[in-house]
Amino acid sequence: MRKQEIEYLLARMLDSHQDISDLNITVGKPLQVESSGELKTVETDFSPAEITPFQAEIFALNLINRNRPLLLTLVTEGSCDASYELPGKARFRVNIFSRGDTFSTVLRKLEDRIPTCEELGLPKALQEVSGEKNGFVLFVGATGTGKTTSLAAVLNEINEKLPVHVITLEDPIEYKHPHKRATFNQRELGIDFVSFASGLRAALRQAPKVILVGEMRDRETMEIGLAAAETGHLVFSSLHTMNAGQTINRIVGMFPLEEETQIRARLADTIRWIVCQRLLPRIGGGRVAAFEILKTNLRVRDAILHGEREGRTFQEIIEAGQAFGMVTFDNYIIGLYREGVITEETALSYATTRGVVGRGIDSIKSSKGEATTEIEKLEVDW
Repeated sequence: MRKQEIEYLLARMLDSHQDISDLNITVGKPLQVESSGELKTVETDFSPAEITPFQAEIFALNLINRNRPLLLTLVTEGSCDASYELPGKARFRVNIFSRGDTFSTVLRKLEDRIPTCEELGLPKALQEVSGEKNGFVLFVGATGTGKTTSLAAVLNEINEKLPVHVITLEDPIEYKHPHKRATFNQRELGIDFVSFASGLRAALRQAPKVILVGEMRDRETMEIGLAAAETGHLVFSSLHTMNAGQTINRIVGMFPLEEETQIRARLADTIRWIVCQRLLPRIGGGRVAAFEILKTNLRVRDAILHGEREGRTFQEIIEAGQAFGMVTFDNYIIGLYREGVITEETALSYATTRGVVGRGIDSIKSSKGEATTEIEKLEVDW
């Protein structure tokens, strides 16, 4: 296959379904796209019934586009990341990885326009994030839960409001921010810098007020990020963790045991927000984001410094901090159910604690005069 044929296939895949987030090329399967969170086959007369190893390899090599460092990374490490633009159609974040003697490719579709916080339906508390002057703001969650999109919306708020210099370090660049009130310099891993640690170290000499690090992947990057937050910079980043407590433990676990006390003290001084995100199936199609939001206060700092214990878990602190914009996943999910955005089955499936969400759903049903149980009649057996 030539490059023109590859681009034709990509264009047809994009047009095959609604709400496409990913394109999947895997040996032994037909061309597939992820639509509203589900893999769907691209059913057209041109697509192969099953992709052959040769076709998958040609696909991958065309997307690498003669980039020797990328090819070397793929051969030596088993996978590589790249970006690819389909002219006039879409931009993609590409991951190519080996699977035995074959290659598989997943292309994440990137949006051209930066959404606003209002368009995404982000909690109002997150609008305060753009007003922070320094410290660490972490967006966490599994891959594909919309962290990057939420971060882009918050950075857009800064761009609209503040005349500051913003440096972003990304892998790859997903949203291209135009210059508005802020000045944006966006740099891409593998093209503009060789590692997040080296890029972040250089950023400290580039006079930014705001720094975005696409992902905190290792101890060195985290160490420099903490130093940046401590010296008056506002540092945004992401981690693949599921909640606030796991996030703190993951960061502490990057460092030797003998440094734990010092790292906890530094985190307590620099953490400003931890925003956890999940995507849930929406009634009528599409997906909706659910959030857990932790905002720093004295109780949060104490829990970071000394660890969680009974009566002082991050979950309990968030529950008690609702008046200050904090929210747990379970309460957010109950709110989505109350608004008719998700089904009861979805609410219970994605709950952190099913009992909490179950009781919340029963309360909503009771207020509407609906039955909360399928048991119709109870009798006492004398």
